[in-house]
Amino acid sequence: MDETPEEGPQEVAAALHELVTGMVWHLLSSWQGMSLTTAATLGRLEREGPIRMTALAAAEGIAQPSMTVLVQRLEAQGLASRVSDPEDGRVRLVALTDAGRELLAERRRAGDARMAGLLAALPEQDVRALDEAMHTALPIVRRMLQEAPRPHTTDGGSAS
Repeated sequence: MDETPEEGPQEVAAALHELVTGMVWHLLSSWQGMSLTTAATLGRLEREGPIRMTALAAAEGIAQPSMTVLVQRLEAQGLASRVSDPEDGRVRLVALTDAGRELLAERRRAGDARMAGLLAALPEQDVRALDEAMHTALPIVRRMLQEAPRPHTTDGGSAS
């Protein structure tokens, strides 16, 4: 990013978008062939816990039949399982398994190590500046994620 004396919110937003896009692609490269949809689905299961298939498909923006195929593949790999809904035993929810949790942790560690290696090549003052910027940016990103509309299932219930 070019340095300018003063950048307005539009320029900062564009730079953040470029940063996030680059980071996603960089970090996903350490996921050894795992698609963005698969990684996002596993991450959602980790963050939100067991969820209905319809809500999971809606949340990830893919058709339910495609999500069903993805979940079947994750089940075959031992990364996800279907469990009974504690509120309605007739309903099956998709849940992350311990193996799925460990895979996510392993992939994050690999991505973190890769990023740490890149940061180590920077001057200390740049690393401090990035640290300060992260303390500013992370609360904004977290608020953005909290305020994002939550998908709804086709039966009228919330996906959460």
